[in-house]
Amino acid sequence: MNNYEQTVYHELIRWRRNVLKRSGLFKQLSKKTQTKVNDMIPEKVHSMITASIKSMVKATLTGSEMTTNKKAAAASSLFDKDTWLKEKCASYRKTAVAEGAGTGAGGFFLGIADFPLLLSIKMKFLFEAAAIYGFDTRQYEERLFLLHIFQLAFSSDKHRREVFHTMENWEFEKKNLADMDWRMFQQEYRDYMDVIKLLQLIPGFGALAGAYANHNLMDTLGETAMNAYRMRLLVFPSQDYDY
Repeated sequence: MNNYEQTVYHELIRWRRNVLKRSGLFKQLSKKTQTKVNDMIPEKVHSMITASIKSMVKATLTGSEMTTNKKAAAASSLFDKDTWLKEKCASYRKTAVAEGAGTGAGGFFLGIADFPLLLSIKMKFLFEAAAIYGFDTRQYEERLFLLHIFQLAFSSDKHRREVFHTMENWEFEKKNLADMDWRMFQQEYRDYMDVIKLLQLIPGFGALAGAYANHNLMDTLGETAMNAYRMRLLVFPSQDYDY
């Protein structure tokens, strides 16, 4: 390892510790409340939401695949890749902030429209991230890894640990993955977003809340994507955890 890679290695150790630690009491209580609410929702409704999110994500994946610049970074150093990724994240963050402010200013109905728009921005960014680190998203397993990054960024404690374990042992685990658990995918993401985005639906306050929320959400996704791909590029021994 060169000096930069050694620095990244230690950053990965700290990042992994943060990913696996338990959330604060407020988030834990919020998740318990959301789980109770989800249990009250009829299965037919869950199935409809799952089908809608699955279709939305797959359509976004297809569009992002077609518009991603794949010329890139296979020959560059890890420092160059990280620098490029941070620049891309800053660009997408500006787009997300503008989109959040615009839809938040419109109150309830435009606030709802923020959901698919922000999802599209996030997925497009993840395709760019994969290309920067030299991974080919034409391969099905790489699109699955991309969705695992998404889940790692926007999930509750328990599911985040399970996703991290899969990603940390990706070369082995990917052989056993036929498809996403779309029910889990949509429920974890929806529950995560409920708390963060609720204020965006309030007229008069939604623009500020939407911009702030989208800024933080893109920062979270950017950090998660960068470290997830770093973890694959560096020799990073897996460890056992008490889940």
